[in-house]
Amino acid sequence: MTRRELDAAGITDPSLRAAYTQCRRLNARHGKTYFLATRLLPVEHRAAVHALYGFARWADDIVDDFHRRRTPGERDQLLRRLERDLAHGLLTGSGGHEPVVRALADTADRYDIDPMLFADFMASMRSDLSVTDYPTYADLRSYMHGSAAVIGLQMLPVLGTVVPREEAAPHAAALGVAFQLTNFLRDVGEDLDRGRVYLPADLLASHGVDRPLLEWSRRTGRRDARIRAALVAAEAMARDAYRQAEPGIGMLDPRVRPCIRTAYTLYSGILDAIAHHDYTVLHHRAVVSRGRRTAATAAGAVQVVGARLRARATRPAPSATGRTLEWKGPVR
Repeated sequence: MTRRELDAAGITDPSLRAAYTQCRRLNARHGKTYFLATRLLPVEHRAAVHALYGFARWADDIVDDFHRRRTPGERDQLLRRLERDLAHGLLTGSGGHEPVVRALADTADRYDIDPMLFADFMASMRSDLSVTDYPTYADLRSYMHGSAAVIGLQMLPVLGTVVPREEAAPHAAALGVAFQLTNFLRDVGEDLDRGRVYLPADLLASHGVDRPLLEWSRRTGRRDARIRAALVAAEAMARDAYRQAEPGIGMLDPRVRPCIRTAYTLYSGILDAIAHHDYTVLHHRAVVSRGRRTAATAAGAVQVVGARLRARATRPAPSATGRTLEWKGPVR
């Protein structure tokens, strides 16, 4: 499957193919929901999406350092080295030392992705080394611009739109934010173990919750009605981001809509799972059931077939002279 994706994307250089393959492995290993949806994309688009995900995951793993093998100073050095490598790769188009950077630089060049989107992403990654909480939702939104909204904006040139890109951009950014708010809610216990609280302090305080109360609940396994109320409010915040994002799906190339719709369904399904388990995210990680994932992917596959049939039906037909008739459909 990897070879088919690379061939379809026109990636022929052996070292570049290896770099993209590493990004695909990162997506398959860590982005299970995301990877599942990616498989519904037209085959020629998948390598670029793997590159975008692979780079983001690589940077995120440096910041989080799950095994606690590096000091904050060492992680800062690694992140700055990655940033220099990225800047060089984007400037020269030849990539850098890290395979994920080579794949990303190639994707950015192929799709003319704004380099500032990657600069903003790296700025948010660096803030994770020192910032451990956010006083207000406005503060969190500033962070999420670089950590989430720009991911949606990076994806737009790859996916393609049937409207001017700037019209679809706010919805793409909102979808990135919606996905990240879902992750924050799902991972609140794990993030607390890493010393971080991503839920805004003003939202928590409005329900009588602070970090010590969250830590007590995490440590003892005991529940508190105030925490539950704050988590319900956080869910509503995420749901609002999904509502802002949803109109943008119809602005995408029809062939990619089933993929994004499936990702939308699966990620918002995490919120459903959190609610189903009565907001016990401090003690248990909510996941979408295998049956629901399978059903959503199957529905997406049916939509893919329909989109391909419609695209085939609108292809130009040969004229009596053997020349192709002009096609009036949207540019793909």
